[in-house]
Amino acid sequence: MSPEEQLSNLTPETRPVIDCLRGCADLADLDAATLGVLEQSAVRFSLPAGHLLFEAGSAAEGVYLLLSGRLRVRTLWNGGPEAEIAAGELVGEAGWLLRESHGNSVEALRDSELLLLPSAALLRVTAASGDLHAAIARLCARRLQRSNQPVRARERARVFVIVPNTNEVDVADVATRLTAALTKIGSTDLMWDARATTHTAAWFHAIEEANDFVVYVADATESGWTRQCCRQADVILLAARAASPCTPWPPWPHSIVSAATTRGARIELALLHDGTVTTGAAARWLAAIPRMQHHHLVDDGDYARVARLLSRRGVGLVLSGGGARGFAHLGVIRALREAGVPIDFVGGSSIGSIIAAGVAMGWSDDEMRMRYHRGFVETNPVNDYTVPVIALTRGRKVKRLLEREYGATLIEDLRRPFFCISTDLKSGQIFEHNQGSVAHALRASVAIPGVMPPVSHGDMVLVDGATINNFPVDVMQRHAPGMVIGSDVSADLFPGNHRRLHIFQILMYAGLVNGAANAAAQRKLADVLLKPPLKNIDLLHWRAFDRAIEAGYCYASRMIRESTELPRVAAAPAVKRGPSSLEMELKRRMAATSPI
Repeated sequence: MSPEEQLSNLTPETRPVIDCLRGCADLADLDAATLGVLEQSAVRFSLPAGHLLFEAGSAAEGVYLLLSGRLRVRTLWNGGPEAEIAAGELVGEAGWLLRESHGNSVEALRDSELLLLPSAALLRVTAASGDLHAAIARLCARRLQRSNQPVRARERARVFVIVPNTNEVDVADVATRLTAALTKIGSTDLMWDARATTHTAAWFHAIEEANDFVVYVADATESGWTRQCCRQADVILLAARAASPCTPWPPWPHSIVSAATTRGARIELALLHDGTVTTGAAARWLAAIPRMQHHHLVDDGDYARVARLLSRRGVGLVLSGGGARGFAHLGVIRALREAGVPIDFVGGSSIGSIIAAGVAMGWSDDEMRMRYHRGFVETNPVNDYTVPVIALTRGRKVKRLLEREYGATLIEDLRRPFFCISTDLKSGQIFEHNQGSVAHALRASVAIPGVMPPVSHGDMVLVDGATINNFPVDVMQRHAPGMVIGSDVSADLFPGNHRRLHIFQILMYAGLVNGAANAAAQRKLADVLLKPPLKNIDLLHWRAFDRAIEAGYCYASRMIRESTELPRVAAAPAVKRGPSSLEMELKRRMAATSPI
């Protein structure tokens, strides 16, 4: 269906009130006479996104029926569960039924249309029949039952708004390529219009209900259309050319974006590159705007990854620490790649952070194998012994190794998002490295107390992340990529023959004690947990390199074959891309509607 046909079919919410009431499942058992009484008193009104319908503690004026849009229920206590109200549902029923003030606050996540069923009308109905009381009581019971069922929330994003930094941004290209990538996940519509005043909450609601995803193209100015699009957004994607001078967005930091974040929308940065990532561009842009998740867009593979991450259907891979056992991660990664399982976000601790950084750098299986064999097998990275005043080694060999392999690369410049963790000795807290030098972050993440000197970072004194958290699945979950795969090589770490331990082993095992205790809880957080069998490989057994890789590969290959949870993405053929017909049409229409 063409955009013109869609627009002609999308009219404001003009259904008769009686039809709206009949369409509500919670009122389905009420007879025609009862619905007629409610119809005569119902009040129809609009509620813009970000506005409160009612606040916790306020008096209940009646019960509300949501006609279009979306609402969010916020609990009175901090950290309490939140719920969403979809079109066709009632809200505010508990306060009215109990004759008490509202226990929760309810706000609009989208521009919404509602009916208020006033208390006076409800009382008249219930005086004549108990059917309405019974229906409201059943609704309260169902919601209470759902709230008592512990489920891990998986917030999905469906509506994306692209806000270009300037007219230099080829927003038509960005929008069509993102739409094409989202279409591989679900039905997607691309919308743009300069006539913001013609669209109502029902128009936006109908577009959203008809699709899995909607991409709106906003203006490069603080226009009415931009404001209205941003009120609908789950994610606002600020698009800028990486090589251009840093200039603020017209809506930033005004009410558009601040209102969006208040109601829970995410704001993320998309940096557009020509051919390859512009070194240092991300750090420059992120210094000019509030810190946020950013994405590098170079080719269609980047758009596919960003589409998965924006919609929270991506795959995050977490790699644990474990010394030489960590080479098994290389086999796990190879198996995932061969099966077509995407790796959209990667992070780790200790040796896991070093392997994860290789994935984020875009290294192939062969390149990672060559680099890590050169660094850990051909030379022992922890034999630059010194007088043990601070540590048994100087740590210089590890530092040189990391600088040789990762160079001056910044975490911000990695096309695949990456983090690693270390432990701050001063605060006793985990520190997440998500910016700055990759080599410096890795040196801190592997600084085993007593084996290597700690790393200074501002006011912090950093040591191995495995000291507290050897398997940071919780950190990955905070980034919410979607699914989290964990590769844990730390199980059964302690060797069988504990009478022949030397000081290096004792210090390394001691440094992992707290992290190992925490790992059991971390394993439960992973959606897919991989634990390669590595009982015969010690932490310092660097020459077990090939054996560890093979063990990880064979185990992961078998588990992946048996898994029905893991997503697969077919490798896209390399083709020279020209402008699509949709992109050309979008550019033509945007030019036609641009102000003269």
